[in-house]
Amino acid sequence: MDPTELCRILFESAEGHLNIFGHLPQCAIFEDGPPVLLDQAETSSYSAVSDAQGETAAIAATISSVLAAPLAFPSSGKALWYTQPGRLEAWSNDWLPIGNGYLAATLLGETAQEVTQLNIESLWSGGPFQDPSYNGGNKLPSDQATMAQDMQVIRQAIFESPNGTIDNIEQLTTDAGAYGSYVGAGYLLSSLNISGPVSGYFRSLDIEAALHGTQWMQGNTTFFRETFCSNPTQACFQRINTTDASTLPIVTYAYSVAAESGIPVPTISCFDNSTLQITGTASDPGMAFEILARVAAQPSTASVSCAASGSSNATLTVSGANDAVITWVGDTNYDMNAGDAAHNFTFQGADPHPELVTLLNAIESYDNVRAAHVADYNNALGDFDLQLGQIPDLDTPTDQLKAQYETDVGDVYLEWVLFHYARYLLVSSSRGTLPANLQGKWAKDASNPWSADYHSNINIQMNYWFAETTGLDVATPLFDYIEKTWAPRGAQTAQYLYNIDQGWVTHNEMNIFGHTGMKGGGNTAQWADYPESNAWMMIHVWDHYDFTQDVEWFKAQGYPLLKSAAQFHLQKLIPDERFNDSTLVVNPCNSPEQVPITMGCAHAQQLIWQLFNAIEKGFDAAGDTDTDFLNEVISKRDKMDKGIHVGSWGQLQEWKVDMDSPTDTHRHLSHLIGLYPGYAIASYNETLQATAQNLTRAEVWAAAETSLIHRGNGTGPDADAGWEKVWRAACWAQLHNASEFYHELSYAIERNFAPNLFSLYPPLGEDAIFQIDANFGYAAALLNGMIQTPDIPAHDVPYTVYLLPALPKNWPVGAISNARLRGGLAFGFSWKPAGLTSLVVNASANAAHTRVRILHGPDERDLGTFDVSPGTSLRII
Repeated sequence: MDPTELCRILFESAEGHLNIFGHLPQCAIFEDGPPVLLDQAETSSYSAVSDAQGETAAIAATISSVLAAPLAFPSSGKALWYTQPGRLEAWSNDWLPIGNGYLAATLLGETAQEVTQLNIESLWSGGPFQDPSYNGGNKLPSDQATMAQDMQVIRQAIFESPNGTIDNIEQLTTDAGAYGSYVGAGYLLSSLNISGPVSGYFRSLDIEAALHGTQWMQGNTTFFRETFCSNPTQACFQRINTTDASTLPIVTYAYSVAAESGIPVPTISCFDNSTLQITGTASDPGMAFEILARVAAQPSTASVSCAASGSSNATLTVSGANDAVITWVGDTNYDMNAGDAAHNFTFQGADPHPELVTLLNAIESYDNVRAAHVADYNNALGDFDLQLGQIPDLDTPTDQLKAQYETDVGDVYLEWVLFHYARYLLVSSSRGTLPANLQGKWAKDASNPWSADYHSNINIQMNYWFAETTGLDVATPLFDYIEKTWAPRGAQTAQYLYNIDQGWVTHNEMNIFGHTGMKGGGNTAQWADYPESNAWMMIHVWDHYDFTQDVEWFKAQGYPLLKSAAQFHLQKLIPDERFNDSTLVVNPCNSPEQVPITMGCAHAQQLIWQLFNAIEKGFDAAGDTDTDFLNEVISKRDKMDKGIHVGSWGQLQEWKVDMDSPTDTHRHLSHLIGLYPGYAIASYNETLQATAQNLTRAEVWAAAETSLIHRGNGTGPDADAGWEKVWRAACWAQLHNASEFYHELSYAIERNFAPNLFSLYPPLGEDAIFQIDANFGYAAALLNGMIQTPDIPAHDVPYTVYLLPALPKNWPVGAISNARLRGGLAFGFSWKPAGLTSLVVNASANAAHTRVRILHGPDERDLGTFDVSPGTSLRII
C-alpha cells in the first residue's frame, strides 16, 4: 500500500485502532488539509517548527512519531512491542502478561492459533485439600513442653559456645508435608481456519491501558486480536476481528492442560451452546476449580455452537462472524476466611459455579466492558507520574532495546518503561483476594520454582516497596492475607514451638494455607529459622497508615496486626548472657539465608526495634488504652541491643558476634535492612540508639557503606538474581551515591531482565525462572534515587524528605507528580541540569499536621523547614 494512502487511512480511522505495521515514512496532518508525507529533512524541520508553533504542531509531531510503530501503540511510548510471536518454549522470556488480580494470563501472540496460558489466583495444590491432616508445618500441642526445653538448651549452647554459634536446630523444624504449589490453570486455544504467509506482524502490551494486542496481515485481510482482564467484572476477554469488518474464517476455541506438566486432566463440557465449562482439581486429590468460557459473535446471523468430543472434551465453533469475543471467568473452592480454628483450618469454601454463572451473565457489551476496564485501570494507577526526560523510541521493538542495553550506558526510555511496567504488573496482580506472589499471579505447571509462594525474608516485601509512594492502593489483599492466613495458625506456632502465649509468628516460606511452622527437611535453619518475618511485614502495615493517615483502617486492621506481632516479640527477647551487657537479644537467630545459628542478629534487632517504635507512635491513633502493654514495649525497646555495631574491619556487623567475612558476597543484605527499606541506619539517632561504641550517624553510614562494598554487585557464587542487584541499587541511593546506584540498577537490567521485561533468576536462558520481585524492586530502587522519605523513630524527631539524593547523570531532566509521602503529604517536583525547577507540597484533608524539612541533592542542601496543615498546598519553588 502506498505510504500516502496509509496516512489517509490512519486519520480517517473512526475508532482509532486500525493498525498498520512496519517502519513507515513520517506523516503529519495540518489544519484544513490532508495527511502528507514528510521526508527526513522535512521531519526534522517540522519538529523544530513544532516547538515554535505550539499545541497543533506538537500533536502532529506526536502523530508522526507514532507511525514508526502501529497506530494502536500509545503515543507516550508506554508499551512493549514486538515484530514476531513469542517462542512456545520460552514462556518466561517471551510471553506477555495480563491480569485483574483474580485471574491472570500470558499470551504467546500467535496468529492463526493464539495460545493463552491461564491462571486463577487461589489455584494451589497441597494444603488440607490434598491432605486433611495438614497442619501448617506445626508441632503438636503435646510437643510444647519438649520444645520449651529444647529451646532453652539451644539458647544456652549459643551463649556458651566459643564462637557464639551452633550447627543445628533441626529439632525445632517440622516436615513441610502437603505444602503445595501455585498451579497453572491450563491453556485457551483460539484458532482461525486460515493458512498462508503472514506479513505486517505486530504484538504489543499497552501498559497505559492494560491491553494486549496482536495484528497481522494474511491474504488481503488484516486481523486484530485484543485481550485484557477486567477487575470490575472479574473476567478476561479476547476479541478477534478484522480492520475492514470482513467475515472471519471459522474460529474454534478449545482448552487444554497438555502443556501444564503434572496437572490432573480436567473435564471439558458444554455448559450451553456458547459456553465451555472446565472443571478439575489442582492435584489428586486437591482443590477444585472451574472455568466458564463463553463466546459472543457478530453479526446476529453468525453461528456459535458447542460440540462435545468424547466424555470429557468439547470445543466452541464460530462461523459467519466478523467479530468474536470469548469471555472467561474462573475460581476455586478456596476460602481464606475459613483458615482459622473456628473452621478447623480447612480453607474450604463453596462450589464456585453459581458465582461464576452470575459473573458471566452480568457481562455487558465488549465496548462497554473495555471502556470501563481502561477507566478502572487508570483510576487504580492514580495521579502519580514519573518522567525522566525520555524520548519514546518507536522505531525499535522492546526485545531489541533490551538486547542493546548496556550497564552504565543505559537507555532512559527503556528504564522509564520498566518503571511503569512494574506499576502495571502490581495493579494487574494485587487487586484480587490474595497478594502478589513470587511470580505475581503468572505461573505454569503443577509445581513452580519455590512453589511461587510468599517468601517473607525479602521477596514478598520487595513486591510492595514502591506501592505507597506511587499511590497504588493495592495492599489490602496483602494485609487480609496476613490477618487471615498468618495470624490464626501463627498463634499456634507461637504457643507450640516458642512457648509464647500471646501474639503470632511465621517463618520464611508461606503458602495460602497458613504454613507458619519452621519448615524442615534437614538442617534448614539458614532459611527456615526466621521468626522475624512478621516484624518485617509490620513495616508495610505501619507505612500504609503513615502514608495514608487512614485512621479507620488502622484501628480495624493495621494496629491489631502490629500489636499482636509485638506481643510475640516482647516474650521472645531474652537477656544477653554472652556479652552480659544488660541488653535484650533474640536467640537463636539466623541472618536470612546465612549459615551461622547465633544470637543478636543485626537484622532481627533492627526490625524489632522499628516494630516497637511503630507501637508507640501509633498507640494514640489506634485508641489503645492498654498502657501496661505500651509501657512494656517502651521498657524492652530501651533495653534492646539495637543491632548497630561496627566491626573489626570497619563493617556494620551482621551479627553481634564479630564474625563477618570481608569476602562474603551473600545475596541478602539483611544487616542493612535499617538502611533500606528500614530506617534504623538511614535515620540513625545518636541518642535513641546509643551504644557502647558511641557511634555517630556518619560512622554508622560509613560502616554500612563498607559492608555494601564488600557484599559485591549481586553476582556472588551463591546467586545471580535481579532482586539482589536492585536491593543494592536502593541501598546505594540511600547512601546518596548516584554512580553506584545507577551502576547496580543498569546492571540488573542488562543481566536479569528478559525480552518481555520479566525479571529472571539464573541459570538464564529461554526457559529461565521468572521471579517478579526484581520487577517491583527495580521501581522502588529507581524511586529511591529520586525521593526518599525514611521513617523516624519518634514523633518528636524531625521528619526529613530528600529530593534527588542520587540523581544519575543519565537523567538530567525529569519530573515527579504526586509522590505520596508520610503524614498524608504529596510532593511534585521537576528538575533540569541546573537544579530543581519546581516543588509543590500538597497535604490531604486527613493529613497529619506535619513539620517537614526538605533537603536537596547528595550534599543535602537545606531548602528549609515547613509547617504543612491538612488540606493545604505549598509551592516552594
